[in-house]
Amino acid sequence: MATHNKLKIINDPIYGFITIPNNLIFEIIQHPYFQRLRRISQMGMSYLVYPGAHHTRFHHAIGAMFLMQRAIQVLQFKGVEISEEESNALQIAILLHDMGHGPFSHAMEHSIVDQVNHEKLSLLFMEYLNRQFDHKLSLAIQIFKNEYHRKFMHQLVSGQLDMDRLDYLRRDSFYTGVAEGNINSQRLIAMLNVREDSIVVEEKGIYSVEKFIVARRLMYWQVYLHKTSVVAEQLLMKLLQRVKYLHRKNVSISASPSLMYFVEHTIGEEDFNDDVLKRFSNLDDYDIISAMKAWVNHEDFVLAELSKMLLNRDLLKIKLKKEPISEEKVDELRWEVMQRHNLSKEDASYFVFTGSISNLAYHMDKDNINLLKKNGKLIDVARASDQLNLEALSTEVVKHYMCYPKVH
Repeated sequence: MATHNKLKIINDPIYGFITIPNNLIFEIIQHPYFQRLRRISQMGMSYLVYPGAHHTRFHHAIGAMFLMQRAIQVLQFKGVEISEEESNALQIAILLHDMGHGPFSHAMEHSIVDQVNHEKLSLLFMEYLNRQFDHKLSLAIQIFKNEYHRKFMHQLVSGQLDMDRLDYLRRDSFYTGVAEGNINSQRLIAMLNVREDSIVVEEKGIYSVEKFIVARRLMYWQVYLHKTSVVAEQLLMKLLQRVKYLHRKNVSISASPSLMYFVEHTIGEEDFNDDVLKRFSNLDDYDIISAMKAWVNHEDFVLAELSKMLLNRDLLKIKLKKEPISEEKVDELRWEVMQRHNLSKEDASYFVFTGSISNLAYHMDKDNINLLKKNGKLIDVARASDQLNLEALSTEVVKHYMCYPKVH
């Protein structure tokens, strides 16, 4: 077996050189299950809006690990005891936190498997790798599941100011070119501390925290919930629904063996064993794109049209409203589609549908961000902020949408 030089350095366009700290982490990165993340886009269908958004979950995982290395150094420098074992576990937990994402990330989270979210799948992958690596990932899994007694460590992996968010906001801003999301993640990390087993931010970091919360809100409206991305992701989900529907009707469908397995079987959480996990690990963006290229010529009008729309970026129109859209309006538009293409109401509903999106930049009552004042007192950042009304940003905003075909 070939031996590798395991002290690798990765050149990242955002942070510069990132060092892989030890053999174990190198071997985890080398594992085919992790390498698969190179074939999963970080931002789903957003490249249809922002052509530069072709970065992958692999990029993001490595970047989040780098920020975790920085956070550990900062906290240790400030006198927080973090052992080498804990440091390693924190880096592994953040490295693997997104391993469970399927093709196009969030877009197909509940389409390929039945009600199993990516966090649960990430955990299944971690448990599998733990068996492969002689249980050296056990502490990382404990931290990931928030079962480790030092609770602040879980907050670094999954919390309001976790390394996941600090990386993806900066990275997604960089690759989309949307400057509003460009937070100074390393400045924020330099302000972190631990009090009462909880992550806090030193008072002088208040402006960095404000910018982070505002950037998050702007990135959600401008990028993650951009109306064109919403349409594309909905169409992708409807495409998979249609494929599964046609399969149940015994209509012939061609796709890669990995994708066909999940079309033919309804897989829930209880169905995941090592074999199913291996099949899932063979699924990536390329399976979906190559399948769509075949489906544009399918005899089923709905499947062919949905595939063409996504491949050619000829999407449905979308209207956003503050109030839910009336059933009458939806029925009227469906009727038009039924007439134009000679479709049943059920088939027309693939092209005319409604839904809602919501944006909550800051959870005040859940895992809030506390500022550490010079006198040692803690205060919620939303209450301490004089710059902007952060309490307003802790209110959820819901928008309702309706999608329907353009009239050519």
